[in-house]
Amino acid sequence: MNKIRIAIVGLGKIARDQHIPSIAASDEFELAAIASPHHTLEGIPCYRSIEDLLRHERDIDAVALCTTPQVRYETARRALAQGCHVLLEKPPGVTLGEVRALTDLAEQASVALFASWHSRFAAAVEPARAWLATRKIASVSVTWKENVRVWHPGQNWIWKGGGLGVFDPGINALSIHTRILPGALVLREAELSYPANCETPIAARLLLVDSLDTPIRVELDFRQVGPQSWDIDIDTDAGRLLLSMGGSVMRIKDDVTPLVQTTEYPLLYAHFATLVRARRIDVDLAPFQLVADALLCGRHVSVERFDE
Repeated sequence: MNKIRIAIVGLGKIARDQHIPSIAASDEFELAAIASPHHTLEGIPCYRSIEDLLRHERDIDAVALCTTPQVRYETARRALAQGCHVLLEKPPGVTLGEVRALTDLAEQASVALFASWHSRFAAAVEPARAWLATRKIASVSVTWKENVRVWHPGQNWIWKGGGLGVFDPGINALSIHTRILPGALVLREAELSYPANCETPIAARLLLVDSLDTPIRVELDFRQVGPQSWDIDIDTDAGRLLLSMGGSVMRIKDDVTPLVQTTEYPLLYAHFATLVRARRIDVDLAPFQLVADALLCGRHVSVERFDE
């Protein structure tokens, strides 16, 4: 079976750290081209725009969009119009409407579209989902706190409209949460902290509930100094389940469950290959919907300006 010829659009940190190594290690994909206005990759044809790439590389099968979310819709639209399968980095767009429009275009073109939530491929996520399926959940606490200066240096797009601010990492927690818990989640309350010089929040507190009114408290903060926290703590009738390290470690009743430690992006690309071969769409908007609801309904609190 021929390899899927894939192009990367947007050659930033996530592309270099995750996408390029995962494609290189894959038996399904071949990196065929790059589109980036400011960066190139040695040994690979590079173009300054998606338009130039599609004009010169007629045999591209798929594209992975690693651009900032503010330009993702137009880029994806052009790729879908050329019959390319499309992988969207998270978040899949700036608005829910954009992503729904892209889904319609993918259906019309009969190509794969993947709104990728990489944290769902962390080692402990599926074991946690299976364990929780037969338990009654009493409460949930999500703590996602990291230092933006360490993890997102110089990424000013995060602070502009559509960049999501603290929800850029926080949506990873929500993507895990909406995967491992049964049923839909509803936002009841939100408090968002906005620096005076930013268009997006630097911290957020959410109260969600499920269909049984189980309280789910979410605390996100981009200002964390010291130990970083990416934890989901779930109290059940069979004891406490703790997901830590972004979903890579699971503890039940204080016992660590042995897991095969695998990186997320190779599994993500394996799933994308399956979608491409079957020309299927996988676009789950549940995590994005919760963020949109928080931005729409949340109470705004002004905090000190952020300067990197």
